[in-house]
Amino acid sequence: MSSSPRETLRAALDPKSVAIVGASDNPNKIGGRPLLYLGRYGYQGKIYPINPNRSQVQRHQAYPDLLSLPDAPEVVIIAVPGDGAVDAVEKCAAMGVKVAVVMSSGFGEVDATEGKAKEARMRVVARSTGMRVVGPNSQGLANFGTGAVLSFSTMYIEMPAEDGPVAIVSQSGAMSVVPYALLRSRGIGVRHSHATGNECDATVGELASVVAEDSDVKLLLLYVESISDARALATLAGVARDRDLPVIALKSGRTAAGQEAARSHTGALANEDRVVEAFLEQQGIWRARNMAELVASAELYLKGWKPRGGRLVAISNSGAACVMAADTATQAGLSMAKLSGDTRGKLEEVLPSFATATNPIDLTAALLTNSGLFSDILPIVAADPGADAVVISIPVAGEGYDVEAFARDTANFANETGLPLVVSAPQATIADAFRDKGLTVFPTESEAVETLAQYLSHTKLMCESGGAGAIPEPRNYGEGVMLNESDALDLLRRYGFPVVEHRLCRTEHDVAAAFDALGQPLVIKACSRDVVHKSELGLVRLGIQDVDAALQLFRDVGETLDRQGLANDGVIVARMSRGRRELMLGGKLDPIFGPVVIVGDGGKFVEAMPDARVLIWPFREEDVLNVLARLRIAPLLAGVRDEPPLDAAAVGSAAVKLGALLADASAGVINVDINPLSLGARGEGCRALDAVVYLEG
Repeated sequence: MSSSPRETLRAALDPKSVAIVGASDNPNKIGGRPLLYLGRYGYQGKIYPINPNRSQVQRHQAYPDLLSLPDAPEVVIIAVPGDGAVDAVEKCAAMGVKVAVVMSSGFGEVDATEGKAKEARMRVVARSTGMRVVGPNSQGLANFGTGAVLSFSTMYIEMPAEDGPVAIVSQSGAMSVVPYALLRSRGIGVRHSHATGNECDATVGELASVVAEDSDVKLLLLYVESISDARALATLAGVARDRDLPVIALKSGRTAAGQEAARSHTGALANEDRVVEAFLEQQGIWRARNMAELVASAELYLKGWKPRGGRLVAISNSGAACVMAADTATQAGLSMAKLSGDTRGKLEEVLPSFATATNPIDLTAALLTNSGLFSDILPIVAADPGADAVVISIPVAGEGYDVEAFARDTANFANETGLPLVVSAPQATIADAFRDKGLTVFPTESEAVETLAQYLSHTKLMCESGGAGAIPEPRNYGEGVMLNESDALDLLRRYGFPVVEHRLCRTEHDVAAAFDALGQPLVIKACSRDVVHKSELGLVRLGIQDVDAALQLFRDVGETLDRQGLANDGVIVARMSRGRRELMLGGKLDPIFGPVVIVGDGGKFVEAMPDARVLIWPFREEDVLNVLARLRIAPLLAGVRDEPPLDAAAVGSAAVKLGALLADASAGVINVDINPLSLGARGEGCRALDAVVYLEG
């Protein structure tokens, strides 16, 4: 029975044999560096250098070509340029190699046409035999647990490896070793450091899903520039959930400039950023904003804590540090714990009168005269049911302070309670005293609190996320064919979506009948499959209360459409709706992630001042309410001053209906834009006043 693609990829992490095409006797060349590392890091498998000009390479017997090998290696490193790399991939596939790691560059990253064609050729020949390809333009793979260091990175010379609990999988070679260097400089061992390059075949998600199965890995870091296969990332997230393994991703290309750079670097189109954000959140993967944030919290994840919430207690010998810790906590989404009256009373018994027993706890100068203060107050804090985590800030200490006692008592507290705890201390000698006791220390209280907030927020996200349903095969849906507004509203209504009461009128008699049937005031607007923004052409009129005016508008609209050469499907006469707020609801079939729904503030300024959130199907009404609560207009939805709460539940129901419509392949809908969505007070519901719908062409 043949292996699955993922099973085959496992061979890259612990191969029984490795061949190097383009092997060099010079350990400072691309074809020589992997041989150096395989020996240095204790690889136990067979090594086959391929070099037609040498009988030995770095003391290993060399072979003139792949066909001269005594057996088919499990993994082949390809370090020869251009077409030679493609030919080597073809030979590997023919002889039954499991994985080819193509280090050669000059493919899709520099030539979007011919280079991509060569990548496609490698992919096709590999998949025809079940072989996997990592690369091209890959810096290589490194597993320091097995010694299979199949990489040419200089970083492993400059900063020697130490096996540890962290794994890194990256599209970029540089970004596979930068976090490695940052972690090693902090004394944290790294087991895996892999770079997938241009990903003509194996992707970050696929490789990471295999790495995530390693029981010794306790934290997985990703660097991603483009996502071509969301299903692989979803598989990774599923493996991580089963193992309770935290995954942090740095997805570059947040801005238009960054997306353009990603295209030129990897030859791949960047994904729409807000969709990526929603997908990662749905999968329980924390998205780091930058490289510093990717690694800043690593030590916290490795502590084995089981956080119970996000309520923080701040303790310091500086009032200013207390204030800044509270400010940072609030900005980072944490709340300051409300200590119980019993806790405050006990703190007041041990603290001097000039100290503060509320949270933040300001010790002031008391720390100078009482070296046992930490051992006195920390157990009291730990007993409070509202205390979920602790930050201790010591902006200044030194001569006269019993720093060793402070560090010892803090470490004992952390070990005995298991409460997440971080320390801030700008003085190196003070910080070192706490680090020597196994505590995590940052230079400032802001860095300490921000990093702790990331860790606590991520663990909460991991508990709440359930992943997604079946993600569709990646595909290009094209631009589609637009329905006129009447057909769009009718389609939405058939799927249970609330729409405004309206009539499509093709004659003056129809207009007069609609005028009598719907009551006044009315809205009259053109109905044309060629017009998206009708108001910009003067094709929408509000507050019509006179039948003669309605008839004249019917004639005017027809003349305007005819003059512009636009399809004239009649006019829509609709009851004028007066909701309390206009929202927008949209959706599309994303070529990578499938059905995507966006919900947010609506009206004509939606593009100028966007306030919206994205959801990836499938989702629940509860998920919609959660994203509504994160909008800037959330206070208005909840009701302010004399305005009643709005019917957010109706928006949740409508969003779920829209997601189901997009997921229904028989409907053929690829894009929907509902703006405005008129929203009433709680219990009054919502309704679509306008809709643009595209069907797959």
